[in-house]
Formats: sequence, structure tokens, C-alpha cells
Amino acid sequence: MEEEMRKEERREIEELGSTRICTPRGTIHTLAVVGQIEGHQILPPSIKTTKYEHVLPLLAMVEESDEVDGLLVLLNTAGGDIEAGLGIAEMIAGMKKPTVSLVLGGGHSIGVPMAVAAKTSFIAPSAAMTIHPVRLSGTVIGVSQMFYYFQRTQERIVQFVTRNSRISREAFLKLMLETGELTGDVGSVIYGEEAASLGLIDRVGGLSDALESLHGQIEARKKENETEQSGG
Repeated sequence: MEEEMRKEERREIEELGSTRICTPRGTIHTLAVVGQIEGHQILPPSIKTTKYEHVLPLLAMVEESDEVDGLLVLLNTAGGDIEAGLGIAEMIAGMKKPTVSLVLGGGHSIGVPMAVAAKTSFIAPSAAMTIHPVRLSGTVIGVSQMFYYFQRTQERIVQFVTRNSRISREAFLKLMLETGELTGDVGSVIYGEEAASLGLIDRVGGLSDALESLHGQIEARKKENETEQSGG
């Protein structure tokens, strides 16, 4: 039985980038969001991906499971499919269970909403986040409806980020539309301390900081549940 559990844990790590950490303080489910966020189109095998069809049901399981106390999201992503990334971000933001995110390496593009979706977000001092306008690959039809679609999609991202972080709409749009920083492109790259000072990310820290914050949330939630059950 124990060997089967170890095999299942190895399979989750290899296929889903997730595993569980069980301690006397609680059980934490870790989810690694790496490479490109894969949406409706399958990316080439040579590209490391996080598949949304794996992540969405996994998040639902974490939220409903009596065996899991909290979620730790580890991000090192270059971005990817907007719809898939926003869908994952909305799932994390809608969870009642304790959630903490930690940006390691990079939380670029659509990785930004995913990073701010957790109840508390951390960024490593050396990590970077790229903020830029919406881009679409493939054929773009030069009609007003297409540009209107761009605007509405971009507005969805802006609203989500400003709703789930402390950064102002004006500051986020300024970063998104900066013209003097990226060579031949529009947008900004910000790093650990700057991301926290702008209010995009809550704190600068590492793994131990993220875990301590998550355990704090778990303990607070347990106390709330005990108070409710006792009728206090």
C-alpha cells in the first residue's frame, strides 16, 4: 500500500508538477506552473508546458478535499495562452482554502494574474515579471472588431490584476504600455523588490517565507472553524 502511494506521488510530480507535503501543522498541496501555459492548441513536445486541463480539475480537488489544508503555487513561467492562464488564475482566486504563490525565476505575461491570484503572493529577490499588452498569434484581421476584442481581453487582465493585488490601475497600465524599456517591444520587466513596492506582489521572500505564511493561514482557518463549530 505504501509503495503504491509513493508511485502515485511520483506520477503526480512527473505528469502534473504537483505533490503533497504532510506535516503536523497541516497538509499542503504544491503546484508547479512552469514553461508555457498550454491552452486549446497542443504545443510541440520540445516545449515545457503546464496544461490547463490538468490544473483545473486538480484545483477543484484541492478545494474539496478534506485531506488538503492549503495550496502552494510555485511559478516559473514564460506565459502562454490567455484564456487558459486566466481560467487557472480565477480558480485560485475563487478558492476558500489558504493559498500562497511564489514567483521563482519568472512570472511573465499571463503568469502575472496567476501570481496575484493567491491570498498571499511572494516573489524571490532575483525573480522577474514581464508586463505587456495582449498579443495574439496567427492570423489577425485588420478590422475594428478585432482591435475591440484586443481591448476587451486586455481589460479583463487589468481588472483581474488590480482586483487581486494592491497595484493601482494607472500604475499597472503604465507598466504595460511602457515604450522605452523592452527592445523593439512595448511593456516592462520588474524584479523582486520593485514588484513588492508597487503592490503587484505582497512580499519579497523565498520558500520558507511562503510556507510559513501558508501555515499561518491554515492555523487561522482551523481556529475559525473551531469557533463556528462551538457556536462562538
